[in-house]
Amino acid sequence: MKVEVHGLEVFGRHGVEDDERRDGQIFLCDLELEVGDAGSSDRIEDAVDYREVAARVKEVSDSKDFALLEALAAAVADAIVTGFPVESVLVRVRKRPAGMAVEWTAASAFRARP
Repeated sequence: MKVEVHGLEVFGRHGVEDDERRDGQIFLCDLELEVGDAGSSDRIEDAVDYREVAARVKEVSDSKDFALLEALAAAVADAIVTGFPVESVLVRVRKRPAGMAVEWTAASAFRARP
């Protein structure tokens, strides 16, 4: 079973450039959580609640100003795999960089429960 959250908007003051850190911007987070049979019972108490996952992503983003998308993605992945009963998580953090002719740039991090 996989639980997915795509396009979660999180405001943050992350980036290498001074103006990115000063002004902040919206980051889009995509998560794929392997949850085994969690949720098969049709009871939220048995499932991985994606509302709580989304709140944890925001907490991680708010906890620190990251210079690199890679570091933010890794911190979110670590928080999810240690804080929720998941087998693994894939986190992609995207942003729309100013001054670049691209739709978005991204970094991904994968973590699995040992």
